Amino acid sequence: MTRVAHIIGNGPSALMYNPSKGIKITCNVPPMAVDNVYTTCIVDFKMCHGIHRDGVYVPGDWVCGARPKKYTELYPDFYMKHATQIKEFYLTLPKYAPDYTAFNCGHMATHYTANKLQAKEIHMYGFNSMFDFDLSSSSDTILNSDRGTMNNARLTNNWRPIWQGLFNEFSDTQFVLYHKHDAIKFKVPENVEIRTTNR
Repeated sequence: MTRVAHIIGNGPSALMYNPSKGIKITCNVPPMAVDNVYTTCIVDFKMCHGIHRDGVYVPGDWVCGARPKKYTELYPDFYMKHATQIKEFYLTLPKYAPDYTAFNCGHMATHYTANKLQAKEIHMYGFNSMFDFDLSSSSDTILNSDRGTMNNARLTNNWRPIWQGLFNEFSDTQFVLYHKHDAIKFKVPENVEIRTTNR
């Protein structure tokens, strides 16, 4: 059983991560190198296409969601090339997520870590959209994304309720969120702690 895990997302506050004891899970391409990564989570067609066609490099083992699984079915050559990196497909969609499109990479990484790896303490870095109207991502530097106001509002409204559902589902897990301030934009249960400085 994994007791402590660190999930390094793609938002600016990912840089608050310092090397720490515990298992490390990354999302897509974090903004800095992370040593001893257990796995990287991938959920998007766009990231798969970037790896497949645009030379995006994601090292190590991957846990892929439902859309990457579909991508491997559509493009068997992609699967053949990267099969040794795909640790598994994680297809769980919790009832509070309306569909796989709304269930983003951070959601899947956190659900996988709490559910499959059974971590009891999960530290989370780079999840800025919980706190601010900031959906900027280190992945944007390698893949084009719509970060217009309307799209940001839509995504934020989709993503925040899923976080609430996830924190409530794993009520026996301690979540620790790292950000520059503690004004999270939705109500969180008692098993969520916010740290505004790193250690």
